[in-house]
Amino acid sequence: MVAPGAMSPVSSMAPQPTATSRGLHTIRAMKFYSWNVNGIRAVTRKGTFQKFVAEHKPDILCLQETKAEKGQAEIDLPDYHEYWNSAEKKGYSGTAIFSREEPLKVTCGFPDSFAKKFSFADELKRDAWNEGRVVTAEYPKFFAVTVYTPNAKDDLSRLKLRHEHWDPAFLAYVKQLEKKKPVIFCGDLNVAHTELDLANPKPNRGKKGFTDEEREGFQKFVDAGFIDTFRLFTQGNGHYSWWSHFANARARNVGWRIDYVLVSAALRKHVKKAEIHADVLGSDHCPVSITLDL
Repeated sequence: MVAPGAMSPVSSMAPQPTATSRGLHTIRAMKFYSWNVNGIRAVTRKGTFQKFVAEHKPDILCLQETKAEKGQAEIDLPDYHEYWNSAEKKGYSGTAIFSREEPLKVTCGFPDSFAKKFSFADELKRDAWNEGRVVTAEYPKFFAVTVYTPNAKDDLSRLKLRHEHWDPAFLAYVKQLEKKKPVIFCGDLNVAHTELDLANPKPNRGKKGFTDEEREGFQKFVDAGFIDTFRLFTQGNGHYSWWSHFANARARNVGWRIDYVLVSAALRKHVKKAEIHADVLGSDHCPVSITLDL
């Protein structure tokens, strides 16, 4: 592991970035991945996490639902800097960023100023503020943000939190970052945006992940200028990133697209590919990615 702020050791086996020449400038293909691992300790024990990193070689890897603190999982990735934001509640939620390049700055959670503007506690006093749901890494040309958006719950007990507080706060946060430089934000947003983003929209309308309020929250990201990168390249249904454990849903591809990578409009022309890696196992979610030239 590499401690925050430490320089990564150079490995002779490390993959070299792909670059092409454009005039006097070198354009580098950067691979940006997001994955809700649903427990980093579980996917490392299975070996699926190590296999995924070795095969895909992400430059930046954003994780959600790590359910662990740094050091609780046996991860040997000497070419990466690691930044973790763990929940106060043990074995719950949590986000992390693994980065080949050392960021200029890393921030865990929202800035303190947001605490004064938004309430992150639901009616049961469960506070999303301390659940390790956001990590931001600043790079020379952009901000990278990983987010694990609170689930509305089967009884919709957290829907009001989502609609009135979390989604508005997160949008305000990424728009604030965007004043300085473009933003890439990604993660498990716990919502299917349109009927094309889940296999069975009609019976799920009004249920968690497909309420009007949650969909409105996502639409406001789009209305604010952020680009759903997958839809730049792929239309239609049948493209999902999460499947229930029940009824052999994954094998039948009865799923939901709730994991996204969104970018500022200024980065749109730099996005060359956006993919869902449904063949990567180990979690009930699969990774999603974009490739950019920067």
